[in-house]
Amino acid sequence: MTGDMKALYQEVILDHNRKPRNFGPLDRASHRAEGHNPLCGDHLSVALGIEGETIDRIAFEGESCAICKASASMMTVTVKGKALPEVQALIGEFLAMTTGRLDLTAPHQIGRLAVFAGVRNLPTRVKCAVLPWHTLQAAIDSQAQVCTETGADPSTHRTDTP
Repeated sequence: MTGDMKALYQEVILDHNRKPRNFGPLDRASHRAEGHNPLCGDHLSVALGIEGETIDRIAFEGESCAICKASASMMTVTVKGKALPEVQALIGEFLAMTTGRLDLTAPHQIGRLAVFAGVRNLPTRVKCAVLPWHTLQAAIDSQAQVCTETGADPSTHRTDTP
């Protein structure tokens, strides 16, 4: 990670940790899931309002480290208003990026989320960054819970990621 990219990463993490977007309860949620990362102690819930095929409302709550909270905050901003197929593709790209399987020089939809690309070099923090995304996927799939330390950990078992 270059010095400029590292500085941007730190700035974005700090900003979204201090002032998380879409943090708090969501009234009339149509989908919810809880996510847990026992290694770091991260625990969060994601609530969605899906109208037709579009996420029109989203919020998260919980206690987590700065990386997890920033990832959740940026995730909610990014997916709000998007159609489910686009969200599914973005989930796959984010998981692939954080595990080093996404070629950022090829076309992708990551956009500002690219600040998390360097987390792949911090193996103990990858699960912090991806927990909100796993939890979003669980909510979309109407699964009540997801845990990064079970056999159902989507980062190790998904076959539809790029």
